Amino acid sequence: MRNRIEWEKIEEKILAPYGVKSSKSLGRKYPEKEHPLRTCFQRDRDRIIHSTAFRRLEYKTQVFIYHEGDYYRNRLTHTIEVQQIARTIARILRLNEDLVEAISLAHDIGHTPFGHKGEYTLDAIMKTYNTRFEHNLHGLRVVDYLEKRYPDFPGLNLKFEVREGIIRHKTSYDMPLDSDLKEFLQFKSPSLETQVVNFADEIAYTSHDLDDGLKSEVISIEELKNIELWKEISKSIKVSNEKKVKIVIRNLINFLVLDFVNQSLKNIKKMEITSLEEVRNTSPILSYSKETYEKYLQLRKFLEEKMYSHYRVIRMAEKASRIITELFHAYMKEPKQLPEHIQNRLKEEKIERVICDYIAGMTDRFAHQEYKKLFDPTAIV
Repeated sequence: MRNRIEWEKIEEKILAPYGVKSSKSLGRKYPEKEHPLRTCFQRDRDRIIHSTAFRRLEYKTQVFIYHEGDYYRNRLTHTIEVQQIARTIARILRLNEDLVEAISLAHDIGHTPFGHKGEYTLDAIMKTYNTRFEHNLHGLRVVDYLEKRYPDFPGLNLKFEVREGIIRHKTSYDMPLDSDLKEFLQFKSPSLETQVVNFADEIAYTSHDLDDGLKSEVISIEELKNIELWKEISKSIKVSNEKKVKIVIRNLINFLVLDFVNQSLKNIKKMEITSLEEVRNTSPILSYSKETYEKYLQLRKFLEEKMYSHYRVIRMAEKASRIITELFHAYMKEPKQLPEHIQNRLKEEKIERVICDYIAGMTDRFAHQEYKKLFDPTAIV
């Protein structure tokens, strides 16, 4: 039976010199005795999986709200897809798969109900109180403070490297606020494990949003014929359109992963990266090739214009914004409507932050139900 010490020795042998080693982690906020069998990042992964916030991802929107259909991705299925892609990349680059898995599973743990519209709505509300809401920062707040699972400390007490992966998660739609990065700005760049998850997230949501968009008929194959990535990947596939979509989506993921891995290896070699310290003191290293990145941007622009701006998606988003806004104001007007354990926090924290935390933690379904209880006179409370 291999114990933690033996696994740490294996990491030293098989991981690249620029990969994060479990035995050299920068530690936890609250000192803990290490587990006899699991490495620290395996332990963090398990803590995330067993958290309340992680389970709630099943009923949080990706693009389509849960009642639109069971087929469409939610935050949990998206998270699983990110984890799978990120682990594949990490193994090829000889990075720490356990750390990549932990970051992947936690990268959306701070998301609100109703997708990015929920986040933007809460941020707009909080600006009126001279503060902000940003889902990466809230994710860190969840794992550092809001989860209550251990008697000796608040939150999950995750390792620095996992927490760094949450707060420095950066994609086209995720831009952490510099003012919230103070603890982590001692390093110019995050670990390569964090960078891998950032790209895996974009690969996952671009491909599955395309899939969901076609399935829902919000977009059509005819509209994709001028998109370079679609043309390039689909030209050799001679099957019906229904079967073609699944094959193209699979091949799209494979194409983006291969290009990303090949270009990233070239970047590492060109920049002569030989240690984690060099990674942290260098601008972000991993990337697509220039040609593929331009094609990817074309596809992303297409999704923004044709899918994310479709009237069905906008209509759902605006309804979601109204629900969140009215819930917030109702709780502010009469905080005694909040559950008792939430009211107890008002003794130590500002009311707007407590209410923001409460709404951010809701699932789409719970937010709908709560809205109905508060505003539908026929609803049974």
